[in-house]
Amino acid sequence: MDTHTVVAIDGPAASGKSAAARLLARKIGFAYVNSGAMYRAVTWVALQRGIDTADSPAVIALLHGLRIECGLANNESNIRIDGQDPEPFLNDEAVNHNVSNIASVGEVREVLVSKQRDYALHTDLVMEGRDIGTVVFPHTPYKFYIDASLEVRALRRAKQGLRDEISARDKRDSTRRASPLMIAEDSHVIDSSNLTIDGVVGEIIGRLKLKGLKINY
Repeated sequence: MDTHTVVAIDGPAASGKSAAARLLARKIGFAYVNSGAMYRAVTWVALQRGIDTADSPAVIALLHGLRIECGLANNESNIRIDGQDPEPFLNDEAVNHNVSNIASVGEVREVLVSKQRDYALHTDLVMEGRDIGTVVFPHTPYKFYIDASLEVRALRRAKQGLRDEISARDKRDSTRRASPLMIAEDSHVIDSSNLTIDGVVGEIIGRLKLKGLKINY
């Protein structure tokens, strides 16, 4: 399915996976794709149009009317919906509180997973999310799951100025029927609780080399 190398990085909210994935991509010269931004973008549009994100039929109806364009700029993913750039609003409090509802809709995941897979047709990727190693690219040999203690993640979230409840988000993400958050059997787990981002990335690069991936680093 994928014609280029994919490094899959999964993990719960505030585990440090986004920062690690972005830095890793820069260090090894791969494109960085934030799959979560896609779900946040659809969430933002739904809220802008007055859609109840818990109303799955309404979300599906909205989805089928959207023009979703995913691309790369400066080797990082971006998204436009009906020509709009939602990036400045992706971490709005309302988006934080509603994105799990959108991400639990199977039809939404089907559309966005297809677009995530399309990236690998064009370039080598570091892609982060919650189901990259289990659903989006299950056959990649380069899978990582970044985690941290609940206390550390809650503190990180607070420092970001975000007030969503980490434990509740974990429960929603891990119990949803569509692509629940889980650790792939062949994933290398990294506890980032007491590691810097450089430390996490260093461990990933070491593991990639052990697996025989030739990288210019």
